[in-house]
Amino acid sequence: MTLTQSRERWSRLSPNIQGALWLLLSCLGFSVMATFVKFAAREVSPFEITFFRCFFGLLVLAPVIAWYGIGALRTRHLGMHAWRGILGATAMGCAYFGLSRMPLAAYNALSFSKPLFAIVLAVFVLHETVRWRRWAATFVGFLGVMVMMRPGTEAFDPNGLFALGDALSIAILITVLKKLPAYERPLAMLFYFGLVSSPIALMLAIPHWTWPSPQTWLLLAAIGTTGALSQYWWIMAFRAGEASAVAPFDYSRLLFSALFGLAFFAEVPDVWTMAGAALIVASTIYIAQREAKVAASPR
Repeated sequence: MTLTQSRERWSRLSPNIQGALWLLLSCLGFSVMATFVKFAAREVSPFEITFFRCFFGLLVLAPVIAWYGIGALRTRHLGMHAWRGILGATAMGCAYFGLSRMPLAAYNALSFSKPLFAIVLAVFVLHETVRWRRWAATFVGFLGVMVMMRPGTEAFDPNGLFALGDALSIAILITVLKKLPAYERPLAMLFYFGLVSSPIALMLAIPHWTWPSPQTWLLLAAIGTTGALSQYWWIMAFRAGEASAVAPFDYSRLLFSALFGLAFFAEVPDVWTMAGAALIVASTIYIAQREAKVAASPR
């Protein structure tokens, strides 16, 4: 099949199917990256991994920028991009610290608490009105978090707090940047993210610096590459299809992470993890459906 034929077949797909396929590819990429992070964390610190993720992700963009030209980076929203970089670097630091010390499936399940934090922030920061149904779903979701983490028991894993820190940082990022225009180019978004987050991550990494071995250099390069590509695919997913139709496919990360955790690290999720994950996933899907209905209803 030629490239032209492939493009024609792709263009015949509905926007929502295109978005779903982009998101499945993104979730697979993020799960592969998370696996690389766990391997690299055996030798270097999570903060150093964060820096190389940002730095190599920026390098990967160089040939793309050369192809499209410097005009593709034009923006009138540098302040918002700066916030993306700051909050994104914070989220990555928390994410990689948690990933290096937790089972893949458990970490990913806790990371799905982002919509729960976003609901709370929408009320107290954006002063949005949230009805009792979404509040009830938010309560159920946080109950799932408690079931997974089991605070006050011997099974409590404080590393789960880093997964929640990642989710909270992303929720703040979404809340702050809700007004970023839809016409902002994905390439510009990725470039300014790397430009801001790289020096921030470097400052955090220097006190814990360890020069990687050749094998770990390859892992770090792979983390940066797969991370940048997965982020790009994620943006393309929500540009292509409706958020309410595309977003549920994000939960495929649970399946991918569970498979990779079992295959590479012999990680088997326990009953508490599966029960808590089910509560979190069910509540966030319900919240997404309610938000879609509210957005579609006449004002």
